[in-house]
Amino acid sequence: MAKETHEFQAETKQLLDLMIHSIYTNHEIFLRELISNASDAIDKVHYESLTNKDILEGDEQFNIFLVPDKDSHTITISDNGIGMNKDELIENIGTIAKSGTKAFLEQLKKAKEENAAVDDKEMIGQFGVGFYSAFMVGDKVTIVTRKAGEEQGWKWESAADGSYTIEPCDKEKRGTTITIELGKEYYGDSAEEDFTDTYKIEGLVKKYSDYVRYPIQMNFTYEETPKDKDGKPIEGAEKVKRTELRTLNSMQPLWAKNKSEVKQEEYNEFFKQQFHEWEDPMEVFHTKAEGTVEYTALLAIPAKAPFNLYHTDYEPGLQLYSRHVFIMDKCKDLLPDYLGFMKGLVDSPDLSLNISRELLQQSRELKVIGRALEKNVLKTLGKKLKNQREWYEKFWNEYGKSLKIGIYNSIYNGEGTVDKLKDLLLFVSSKDEKLVTFQEYVDRMPESQKKIYYATAKDKETIEHLPQMEMLRDKGIEVLYLTDPVDEFCIETIREYDSKPFQSISRGDFDLDDAESQEVKKETEEIQKDNDDLMKDVKEVLGDKVADVKVSSRLKSSAVCLVADQNGPSLTMEQTFSGMDNPMFKARRILEINPHHELFQRLQSLHDNGKDSQEFKDYVGLLYDQALLVEGMMPDDPVAFAKKLAELMAK
Repeated sequence: MAKETHEFQAETKQLLDLMIHSIYTNHEIFLRELISNASDAIDKVHYESLTNKDILEGDEQFNIFLVPDKDSHTITISDNGIGMNKDELIENIGTIAKSGTKAFLEQLKKAKEENAAVDDKEMIGQFGVGFYSAFMVGDKVTIVTRKAGEEQGWKWESAADGSYTIEPCDKEKRGTTITIELGKEYYGDSAEEDFTDTYKIEGLVKKYSDYVRYPIQMNFTYEETPKDKDGKPIEGAEKVKRTELRTLNSMQPLWAKNKSEVKQEEYNEFFKQQFHEWEDPMEVFHTKAEGTVEYTALLAIPAKAPFNLYHTDYEPGLQLYSRHVFIMDKCKDLLPDYLGFMKGLVDSPDLSLNISRELLQQSRELKVIGRALEKNVLKTLGKKLKNQREWYEKFWNEYGKSLKIGIYNSIYNGEGTVDKLKDLLLFVSSKDEKLVTFQEYVDRMPESQKKIYYATAKDKETIEHLPQMEMLRDKGIEVLYLTDPVDEFCIETIREYDSKPFQSISRGDFDLDDAESQEVKKETEEIQKDNDDLMKDVKEVLGDKVADVKVSSRLKSSAVCLVADQNGPSLTMEQTFSGMDNPMFKARRILEINPHHELFQRLQSLHDNGKDSQEFKDYVGLLYDQALLVEGMMPDDPVAFAKKLAELMAK
């Protein structure tokens, strides 16, 4: 088979260009990334070997081998991991779907458009494009690889010029070897950072990869004076060169140490290396338990949520070990879905090395460990909310959606999920526009108020301009702003807090509890009764667009508003699921008209002159379309709406 030349995808070319032009100044991290990838490759073949010993091909001593070469100006990273075949090389190295390049570039573009500060190191790690960091220091990168269990090896090569080549090659052992031809500023005595210097490389491994569980090895060449039989240097003898193979990393599991022996900086570096993070974790949990089930857990809340946390391709889960021996990656059965953003590992001598995923789901030990971990994390979050509000709000901005989804999916997350999470929720409030808990809202409710009011829309500004807000604002009633699509589903699942039901300002009858509001309600009912024929005829004009037409008790200066029936989905829910042809998410729309607005008198007048007149029908249509616009929804026929509005303005 001949050598093939492939073009990188356009987005990958852009990323390579960014790497070459140093979007991240700390170039030494390329080594950490490639060592991490090598470690992952060994993990994969190790896991496969638990059920298929033959895949190891007799080579059971896992290691990562480094070769810095001053003569060729290269550094080589080799592993005896799972390796890749031709298709996997193209998919994993040259294709955007695996590298996360597209999302990376979109985020970068968005940040630049908004003139926001771009944290490049966080973005590289967040979007999983660590392999490309090799091009920060290299003019050319060559990969020689052979997949375990296959005979054919493959050579991949690129000078980051927009293309790469692939050709078959011979490779005796499974695994991957990456050779970087260093740029001139990264080798030699005059280089600011010489990545061909063995002691420089040794220091980087100690700094970033000391806890990699496989030996990272390198040959050291040095000169020494020959010694006599007593071990004393021979005077006048010429020095001889010797080569010594050294293991650069300690490989001592960090989690096996006592907490008192571990510095915060060590935790930080461990999580960066082990889980491809680029920032210090937000919080670390290091726990040891003895008793019916013995285990050690080392977990962390990453500083940033992964870009695909709420996408179907996101894989949650913790690493699983037994007596420091790796069992599996991404064990989903330890933590509930709403804590799927947690990174970390669990090591328990009570787990079998060859336990299957099916047996894991039935494991009593795993359930005991999982419940303890969940309890510990939630307890810590509760303390942070109470004592470190600034920290907690930062956490909430990254992961609050996960907790809200956890409540909505409480049927799947286990009994008591709502009670576990409801006091950890935060929502922006109309009072000072700050984040508040339900308890804080309830504590400052006036005695006459019996409900917790909330409003839903795409953003805070839209809510503030809702006509339904005007009366509440005038009365000084606090309203919670729900701007995320999952918010209302979360609230609907909770139903009430401290025996006080939640009430949308845009659903059902509007019934404030003070005496003045009760008087307004009574007056509105009388007006409704007096205008019963008008309401029916307006409903007839609108047909099945609305479920009902009513005189409103919630409006002050606005002419109309659109609300949803109390027992069905809201207008916001309908908009969220607008792309689904599902009647479950169609709101029963109710048009409410302000009886004290001058347009109401105009509507009455047109109705008195003839309910079948075109002018009356046009007025009704315009009022309905106006109500849609206020809710952030487009009229059914925008052209007809504009035409009718122009005709009305011309009169």
